[in-house]
Amino acid sequence: MEQPEAISVDGMPQSGKPLIRILLADSQAIYRVGMRKVFALEDDIRVVGQVERVDHLADAVVRHPADVLLMEGNLIAGTSDVIPEIVRLAPEMKIIVQTSGTDEAHTVELYRRGVRGIIPRSIAPDLLVKCVRKIASGETWIDNQSVTWVIEAYRSQATSITNPKSQPRLSPKELSIIACITQGKRNKEIAFQLGTTEQVVKNYLRKIYDKLGVSDRLELALYCLHHQIHKKASDQEGAMVVKAGVNGSASH
Repeated sequence: MEQPEAISVDGMPQSGKPLIRILLADSQAIYRVGMRKVFALEDDIRVVGQVERVDHLADAVVRHPADVLLMEGNLIAGTSDVIPEIVRLAPEMKIIVQTSGTDEAHTVELYRRGVRGIIPRSIAPDLLVKCVRKIASGETWIDNQSVTWVIEAYRSQATSITNPKSQPRLSPKELSIIACITQGKRNKEIAFQLGTTEQVVKNYLRKIYDKLGVSDRLELALYCLHHQIHKKASDQEGAMVVKAGVNGSASH
């Protein structure tokens, strides 16, 4: 029998960590039971719902607000619109896909559609918990092989815009934000460093995404790596730090 979770009166786990709500989507009951038992040992993770069929997934996403969707890869095999629909219904929810095996085309497509992590079905319990916490905090879970595949796919796609003259112009503030993104910083940390608010950072990121034709932080980092923008961004960020040191605060 699962032990009850240690939750304080205000809903915050006694560990002091933010509560992570998980929605399980898996066709195999044994996996759903196993994952629930793994997460029941963590007082900051709670399974709020589960679904076993893909045609019930959209309804479950709406009925069970969650921070993370942990989904069986076979559940969406042969489909192309399930993940975009989930992203549309719950844009703040992070998606993790469990697969029995990975190939280049499928891996690249999943990340492009908005998945934040791809993990094997045989993943160790402690690594599964670590993955969920990382992704819930806003990070992307991607192994070295997948990074190579995504970069190569992006390079092939970006051959028409390799000419530096065709690259969009980025403002000093946009370059500074890009530098922070490539360093893995979160919006809150970026806002603190630049002396502004998280909402302003989000607004800048939307403009950057539109300018560069990318859809998320991972694609932005890969674009900058391919086009060497991260070097220019790092130089710009360094200049702003020096300026901040002289003036006492970063310019807005």
